Amino acid sequence: MAQGLDLQGRHALVTGGGRGIGAAIARQLLDAGASVTLVGRDGAALDAAAGALASHVVAGAALGIAPADITDVDAVAGAFAAATSARGPVTVLVNNAGQAVSAPFGKTDLALWQRMLDVNLTGTFVCTQAALPAMLDAGWGRIVNVASTAGLTGYGYVSAYCAAKHGVIGLTRALALELAAKGITVNAVCPGYTETDIVRDAVANIVAKTGRTQAEARAELSARNPQKRLVQPEEVADAVAWLCRPAASAMTGQALPVAGGEVMAG
Repeated sequence: MAQGLDLQGRHALVTGGGRGIGAAIARQLLDAGASVTLVGRDGAALDAAAGALASHVVAGAALGIAPADITDVDAVAGAFAAATSARGPVTVLVNNAGQAVSAPFGKTDLALWQRMLDVNLTGTFVCTQAALPAMLDAGWGRIVNVASTAGLTGYGYVSAYCAAKHGVIGLTRALALELAAKGITVNAVCPGYTETDIVRDAVANIVAKTGRTQAEARAELSARNPQKRLVQPEEVADAVAWLCRPAASAMTGQALPVAGGEVMAG
């Protein structure tokens, strides 16, 4: 097998694959030779991403989409069934879909709390349960959860998001131990503030609530990173793709910060 195509013959499913970090991850996995299915709620965004990624599909691989809400068990089951029928069993799962909404704790109502848990934590649980049978049958698998530095530390005004992402880290560690002897690794990648729609929404929120300029709001978020910049989606995708490779077989149960030194795992 050619160097760099060490995921040839594998089928990867990436949630939240229509834009940002998810699309960057899909590109990396395609470049490594994998077939890829993009999952998300926005079918138009998935179509656009698939079109942009088409040139990265190597010979013998395939790229497709499966629109689904990851919090809906039946929709996820349907997406996995369609993906498997078209491109074979899923043995690489990247749980990337997520959402962040900020609010003071006193104004965090039960609906917002539940929404953050549903999208960020329960969706990861649902997709992982859907993926595991094929991985266990194959005796090989890679599960990478795109969490956040919010899963490793605390941030004010996003208590529900932090709680959900801490839950993702706990799920990652527990499942890694259950599957350690079965050829399946489970890891998390924890980006800091990254150039994505979530950060653009955060900037807009800061501008609206404080009257600061967009440049000032971006500088405030960038200041959390010791490198004084926003992380780029491609940098997160590099870490995810490495964890999916056969060479990372000894890496499991880990939560890797990609945050310019903001959070140091120990």
